[in-house]
Amino acid sequence: MATERDPSKFHKLNVVDSCAIWNIISSQLLRTTAYSVGCSFCCTDFVYYECLYKPRTKVKSEDVALQDLLRQEMKSGKFKNYHLDIEDLQEIDVLQKRKNLGKGELASITFAKKTYQAFLTDDRGARNLAEEVLTHHMVQTTSHLLGWLFFECFLSDSDLNQIIDEHKKYNGKLERYFIVMYTRALDFRYKQYFNIE
Repeated sequence: MATERDPSKFHKLNVVDSCAIWNIISSQLLRTTAYSVGCSFCCTDFVYYECLYKPRTKVKSEDVALQDLLRQEMKSGKFKNYHLDIEDLQEIDVLQKRKNLGKGELASITFAKKTYQAFLTDDRGARNLAEEVLTHHMVQTTSHLLGWLFFECFLSDSDLNQIIDEHKKYNGKLERYFIVMYTRALDFRYKQYFNIE
């Protein structure tokens, strides 16, 4: 679960899958704060294709708006996409036999492992596999990012509602996890301040 993550620790270099891209992009305050403290996000060409070019059965206005935001972020260099080589594709094939995940998630896990970056996803199945291939502390979520930003006081208490409102505007579903991680971050900070185990 995203709520089991330690909000006092967060890796700033992240390979992100499509579901996490939408959750990060959905809140301007969350993503600009993350950028301002040195967090970086990249994706593989598989994920780039899934986000911007893969045909959809039903196109919603929120999806189009998120795609436009992602294009702007990529144009400004905030999100970058990377090509995989033949060896990477072979590893994806091996991973696919183990779990029923899409190529975007598998490519992200493979690229994170290759480049020693964290893998950021909000998909439970992808997290479970990533923790077998990587390690627990190198697998992160959007709510974990939010919790860490609050723990480090990069966000103030009054920012939580704005982030949730921005996220929900695009039909984001992480409100409950955001609240839990915000509370967890405050608890961790309190215990650290008073040196409580």
